Amino acid sequence: MSKTRNDLPDNTRKAMIALLNARLADTIDLRLAIKQAHWNVKGPSFIALHELFDQIQARVDTYADDIAERAVALGGSAHGTAQVVVKETQLKPYPTEVMPQKEHLEALAERLSAYGKLAREAIDVSDEAGDKDTADLFTGISRQTDKDLWFIEAHL
Repeated sequence: MSKTRNDLPDNTRKAMIALLNARLADTIDLRLAIKQAHWNVKGPSFIALHELFDQIQARVDTYADDIAERAVALGGSAHGTAQVVVKETQLKPYPTEVMPQKEHLEALAERLSAYGKLAREAIDVSDEAGDKDTADLFTGISRQTDKDLWFIEAHL
């Protein structure tokens, strides 16, 4: 861990860095799943879904950056390589076969729901560890993930 003037205790910072890196793997995986759907969606609502998926993916990309930067700010390093993501993600693999738009919506809804649950768990863990800033980061992510899940489910 890098030296920092951050006043959180070392054990708290270590725990938060591990938590942040765990959620970073999920976030990168989610981003790629959304991009997979964006590239491959077909059907009568193509353009609406294509654009919606792109908007959600852009938000998830921001989450990845914020999570990684928080880990580094706490004196850690961000672990965002493809190899780490494959090994560490808690999300189910996204299908790569051609699917009707409804199946993309179902697959994304399932992953957004799982990701939202992981974000809420991270809020609790961060709060219990005394890291209000990391809890706040995940609170914002959770709130927007729930909204994006609503947008996806509205098409189902």
